[in-house]
Amino acid sequence: MTISVIRNFLLSLAVVAIFGAAAPAQPSKRTTGKRPAQDSAQKPAAKPDAVFDDLSKRAAEAAAAEKLDEALALYQQALRRRPNWAAGWWAAGTILYERDFYADARDAFRALVALEPKKGQAWGMLGLCEFQTREYERAIVSLLRGRVLGLGNNEQLASVVRFHTAITYTRLEQFEVAYDVLREFVREQKESPKIIEAFGLTLLRMPFLPNETPPDKRELVMIAGQAAYQMAARRGEVAEKIFKELLTRYANTPNVHYGYGIFLLIRDADAALAEFHRELQISPEHVPAMLQIAFEHLKRDEHEAALPWAEKSVQLAPKLFPARNALGRILLELGQVERAIKELEAGVKLAPDSPEMRFALARAYARAGRRQDAAREREAFTRLDKLYRAQREGSQPDEEPKAGPDGKPPQPKP
Repeated sequence: MTISVIRNFLLSLAVVAIFGAAAPAQPSKRTTGKRPAQDSAQKPAAKPDAVFDDLSKRAAEAAAAEKLDEALALYQQALRRRPNWAAGWWAAGTILYERDFYADARDAFRALVALEPKKGQAWGMLGLCEFQTREYERAIVSLLRGRVLGLGNNEQLASVVRFHTAITYTRLEQFEVAYDVLREFVREQKESPKIIEAFGLTLLRMPFLPNETPPDKRELVMIAGQAAYQMAARRGEVAEKIFKELLTRYANTPNVHYGYGIFLLIRDADAALAEFHRELQISPEHVPAMLQIAFEHLKRDEHEAALPWAEKSVQLAPKLFPARNALGRILLELGQVERAIKELEAGVKLAPDSPEMRFALARAYARAGRRQDAAREREAFTRLDKLYRAQREGSQPDEEPKAGPDGKPPQPKP
């Protein structure tokens, strides 16, 4: 990474914050009135810390002069004197990230979010560090937190965080969510090779990061990525042409027919079903294909036809909540209310933050006459749906999110 990437960042943001934060501490106010005897032994208010002031000023000057090793050492000395100096953690963490010291940068940003838990940019940077240290489950929480709290007007940081959110979801096998995040790049008409590759990995359901793509699969991934990008852009004719090329060259490759079936669902549902069945000929235990078949039959009110596919999905993937969702909803339509509730309750236990699961369970409780339970689940659905939309869109919800834990930011490092 080049020093120039963060030069303006430190100048435009950190330096201002530094000199504001470096102001001498004000003496504490004392109230009048009689004090307990031990109060007279208390130490007087702390004097301004001239050493800290000097260190912080020299650190800012070194950063402005691009003497980053010197600046980092000075920031670290100042932070040892004042551990609650938020601007110092920000500046130190940024330098450490740029110098590829990801574990140390992670610790700096963790200290910062502990001090300023609503600072979206700090959460975004923490997520990027955790991604680089391969803490993917932690990274996705931090990245989402940053997106929900907001990354200000920093479009470059927002783009980097979005990209890493998408590829982390792919790495964690959350392919549908990854696809939705990647679609944001389509709306902005961004079409870089890295984005295309990320789309391809998602379409082919390959739980790899872009730099983990096997060399012999790269051409496959890039063609699939072009097809997925055009599909997301709703350029049907272009996408169709690329999918045809993909099918011609890789007809027996897992997930190719499944991806084409997803593309066809809106255009020609019968053709889509045929593609899902072809996928099952290649991969007989392809649960997503089974679920697509089940949901399509459910949509058509063909509940008897949908039932075996949903039951098979639950049998093969009992911990997959969409399988429980499909089976529960189908059973409900078949009048098997108690069995439906059992499946949907299992789905809620697997995914308590899923709006879809809460909505389906509310319907089942209402059908069973359990009004209080239904009202509780409807309330949960409303709350979770609002949060879910905010996370998807990177906007601030009306309530504090329940997920756990400016200038130029660092560039993507897939």
